[in-house]
Amino acid sequence: MKRRDFIKYIGSSALLPFPISSLMAMQQSVQSSDFTNWTSYRLTFQVDLPDKGSSARLWLPLPDTNDPGFQFTQGSNWNGNATKASFSTIGTSAFPIFKAEWQGKQKGNQRHITVSCIVKTSNHSFDLGLYPASKNSALPSSIKNYLNPTHLKPTNGIVRETVHSIIKERNAATTLEQARAIYDWVIDNAQYDQGTRGRGQGDVKSMLEKNDLTGKCVDLNSLFVALTKAANIPARNQYGIRINESKLHPCIGQYGDISQSQHCRAEFFLAGRGWIPVNPADVQQVSKLEDLPLNDPKIVQLREKFFGTWEMNWLTFNHAEDLSLNPANNTGKLPFFMFPHAEIDGKTLDSLDPENFLYKISSAELIGTGVKL
Repeated sequence: MKRRDFIKYIGSSALLPFPISSLMAMQQSVQSSDFTNWTSYRLTFQVDLPDKGSSARLWLPLPDTNDPGFQFTQGSNWNGNATKASFSTIGTSAFPIFKAEWQGKQKGNQRHITVSCIVKTSNHSFDLGLYPASKNSALPSSIKNYLNPTHLKPTNGIVRETVHSIIKERNAATTLEQARAIYDWVIDNAQYDQGTRGRGQGDVKSMLEKNDLTGKCVDLNSLFVALTKAANIPARNQYGIRINESKLHPCIGQYGDISQSQHCRAEFFLAGRGWIPVNPADVQQVSKLEDLPLNDPKIVQLREKFFGTWEMNWLTFNHAEDLSLNPANNTGKLPFFMFPHAEIDGKTLDSLDPENFLYKISSAELIGTGVKL
């Protein structure tokens, strides 16, 4: 049975690229995203689950629709042979997901779903040189939640001891100086590991206790986030996917088939400025894959650029952590949600095993009424 649904994430104000609430928020911020230079993409998920067992369930993370200022969506649609499916959110949060269920056999056919989203992004950066060095404003109450630890990112014990040592060594007094000291420490001491499965787990306590600061984006950026929280600075990971080639370096971009291009980034909150984008993991990735030392001019340039800038050849799904899917999945709480998640007869499929969980994610840049070839 073929089913189709369509939702709009933007209101009827066709003349505005984002809702009024977003415009008001931006007027209260000095964020320097280039709002005149949006790039449009079609993001497509194609999922085929094997026809075994009596039931199956699927959850897909979708582009964030909460108007973060550097990204907004114009709608999503789906088609396939699911018994039922819908666009929803993660639990009680506002982060969008797609969920589908199949009951019974599909008469020899695989369980199939295609979901397409239209999303626009704009490069996201701050000029932190304009921020007063002595400024330490009070945090808004709505932001204090981002000081809380998570299961894999505690803020006590060895994490707190490490960040106190970093701050003392750098004599970092202000919030901005402390965040920069942590950022530099992660780049100087951690290392990108191409052999890490998936995008890593971000088990910061274990990394520090074992003195094994290697991994991929989730590990390296989680290290920054946990240390920053332990310094009493709100911070979070943003979990998403690369959608286009990079203008900065080939190894930190992907276009077309992006099935294995999931990527997380980090940010910290600076009172009076808002959420500041950082990306230490990509500095380390370029250094490792190109065999460039940290003092190479290319790496020095990336280090400076990625403290306060995200190149938006990437989009975010959410910053949810320690989350439960709805309806409740049998895996229990997930540390983060960046990959498709599926179960057959209550047994979780391995999202990193293409032989048993086949899916394709693709990106297409939209130019006028067509697609960039």
